Amino acid sequence: MKYILSSISVVAIILILVFCGVNTSSSESEYFRIHIRANSNSSVDQNVKYLVKDEVVEYLIPLLSEAMTKDEAESIMNENLNNIEKVADEVLMKNGFTYKSKAYISFEEFPTREYDDLVLQKGFYDALILALGTGEGDNWWCVVYPPFCFLETKKSENYVYISKIWEIINNIIN
Repeated sequence: MKYILSSISVVAIILILVFCGVNTSSSESEYFRIHIRANSNSSVDQNVKYLVKDEVVEYLIPLLSEAMTKDEAESIMNENLNNIEKVADEVLMKNGFTYKSKAYISFEEFPTREYDDLVLQKGFYDALILALGTGEGDNWWCVVYPPFCFLETKKSENYVYISKIWEIINNIIN
């Protein structure tokens, strides 16, 4: 009986930490971000940035759905840099743009950002950078591991993808 109560207590603590958004570590090294930079601040460049974002996120969801760690997510991104550029370039070409995209992994500074109950402090994070054209315009960024930004995709069947971590916790409870 003590073992059952102890197990329930451990699961309850994990759930409280997950659901309350408590960051058990202040290390930026646990997160992998995505940063899409528009060619310029013109309205057409900004609009196409969001079209590219939608398609790139749709492309990444099935690839990253099995990533259990930040390192796995980063490895998947590294292996798919050319495909990410291809997805972005197809959106650009379809919308009449002659410039291309460039995808690469970098360690860059991000401002403080809130995702529901989680706050990521200003700091340096590993990230997929996707520069559209010159990449000098305003940008869009989010977290791909854990996958916070994949909750707002345009296709409703993708709303179910939250995190492999959630799946593991759910299996422990049930």
